[in-house]
Amino acid sequence: MKPAAFEYVRPGSLNEALQALSYHANNAKILAGGQSLVPMMNLRMVHPAVIIDINRVPGLDGIHIDGKELVVGALARHSTLRESPIVATHCPLMSEAYQYVAHKPIRNRGTLGGNISHADPASEMPAVLLATDSTIVVQSAKGQRKIAAANFFLGLMQTALQTGEMVTEIRIPVAPTNQGWAFEEAANRKGDFAMAAVGATLTLSGGICSQAAIAVAGMSERATRLSALEVLLERQALDDGLIMRAALLAKNSVNPDSSYHADADFKRDLAEALTERALKNARARCK
Repeated sequence: MKPAAFEYVRPGSLNEALQALSYHANNAKILAGGQSLVPMMNLRMVHPAVIIDINRVPGLDGIHIDGKELVVGALARHSTLRESPIVATHCPLMSEAYQYVAHKPIRNRGTLGGNISHADPASEMPAVLLATDSTIVVQSAKGQRKIAAANFFLGLMQTALQTGEMVTEIRIPVAPTNQGWAFEEAANRKGDFAMAAVGATLTLSGGICSQAAIAVAGMSERATRLSALEVLLERQALDDGLIMRAALLAKNSVNPDSSYHADADFKRDLAEALTERALKNARARCK
């Protein structure tokens, strides 16, 4: 199949891109990596009148540290992030999650900004951004907004982006050096979207959990933080028994739909098994 006819706009600056978005409003779609948008256009699932290709916009693909935050430009490619020593050092959870993301040709084109704007509920990166309390920076011709990841992902392929806005960067708090992390996933094939995925970070002090963050993907219409698990773990000795209780709570906290990949009961079992594995691996990495 081929897409419906559209007008192609290729801005040379961020201001030009924002002005084009403002002018075309609801009739336009941003083209970054195109790994989700283009197939959807070919299948006539979406038919934008205007495509705004931002790949020539300078300054949107950077990866750097700004104070206590890792700053990732919206056009940073998955492959670049997967291989980045800066990301590995300052957000190891993201680096580990990238071992499960897509296949190399897709990673070479796909971008972090495009991925989170698409907001597929089985995608890994929304869960990573939730678990790390990240902030998504969006801009329009009217100005800039900063949106907490917890408020950005609203539902099935729905985000807090408003008409005329686009993601320009993602700000991730630098991981403490004593923090443990782990990302675990189950998929039909390596590189496929997750049937279930769990990302976790932990901080221990004298064997007592002082901080816990657990996020899941593939369990509902959007990635979700499991706050009940975090409350259970914090200020407690993180032994195997507590981890098993947390894993069972994860199973009982999610409410997945059945799909042709797996039924709801199997996905709940996956949530339990992956949570136990993630928490044990994160605990082992705590310093």
